Amino acid sequence: MTAPDFVPPRPLRALGAVVDAYRSIFVSGPAAPLLSRPNPVRRDGFGLRLVVDSIRDEADEVLGFDLRAAGGGPLPIWRPGAHLDLFLPSGRHRQYSLCGNPRERFRYRIAVRRIADGAGGSLELHRDIRPGDALRARGPRNAFTFVEAPAYLFVAGGIGITPILPMVRAAGGRGRLVYTGRSRATMPFVADLPGADIRPDDEYGPPDIPELIATAPPGAAVYVCGPPPMLAAARRSIFEHNPTGSLHTEQFSAPAVLDGKEFDLTLARTGRTLRVGARETALAAIGRAVPDAAYSCRQGFCGTCRTAVLAGEVDHRDRALADTERATHMLPCVSRAAGDTLVLDL
Repeated sequence: MTAPDFVPPRPLRALGAVVDAYRSIFVSGPAAPLLSRPNPVRRDGFGLRLVVDSIRDEADEVLGFDLRAAGGGPLPIWRPGAHLDLFLPSGRHRQYSLCGNPRERFRYRIAVRRIADGAGGSLELHRDIRPGDALRARGPRNAFTFVEAPAYLFVAGGIGITPILPMVRAAGGRGRLVYTGRSRATMPFVADLPGADIRPDDEYGPPDIPELIATAPPGAAVYVCGPPPMLAAARRSIFEHNPTGSLHTEQFSAPAVLDGKEFDLTLARTGRTLRVGARETALAAIGRAVPDAAYSCRQGFCGTCRTAVLAGEVDHRDRALADTERATHMLPCVSRAAGDTLVLDL
């Protein structure tokens, strides 16, 4: 998953206080299980012991996993956009969006696409996990907030449908979904979306994201989840094509470093100094010297790679650290040196 992004509507900023007041009432009432809270990210979440209840094919190279509590009781509540931090038997730690029904208290559902050249988490789930296996999890946590809006446009690319699916169901008649992918055979849950605008690339060609965003009703919340080019196009075009709306994005890969500069990174425990490239993350550089350095999301919201800073100023780009921690810690998956050097407690 990726660092979620939110671009607020320019013309509606004056209404912010009214919207916040309404939202605070709405999320505490009967609709509370469906609307995400304004700042819903938990740093620790719940420790969960889960069991794989069933596994099924959802599409080419996509498996669906139903998970239940090891003790058979109800699971913690969640809201659309939430994900689980799943700890695999190998020790890998990955995030997977919940794509089932938030009102279903005894089962979590995730879907995982097999990525042959990925970091190994999807391969392990596809190859090694079987019904009855025990898994440890943390969460649910939510960094992809489902907000109240008069209308919604959802644009999903491939496996990006997973966090979008519960939102589409919650939005009901106020939402429209455009679902893209390489082909129908590679797109999970197509059969569950009879009212969606299904646009496989092999039938319609690559999606024109600005054109799609232009179809959003005034004031609509636009949710986009998919590959980085899709998200970049959405960010570039939102205010031009839907100036009264808001944009919410999530992706399933680490964002590219587009505006970085080189700096020296010293690992205090070994005394080794690494040169971090302008288009490289500090975490990637650390991985060359410390292959088992802890990380998970690589997008600045899970906090797994949190590291103490011993010297130097940090250009913080994360969503996880508290303000009181920013003088002493950083998340090297996204944050960088504000100057020429950093010294970390590694």
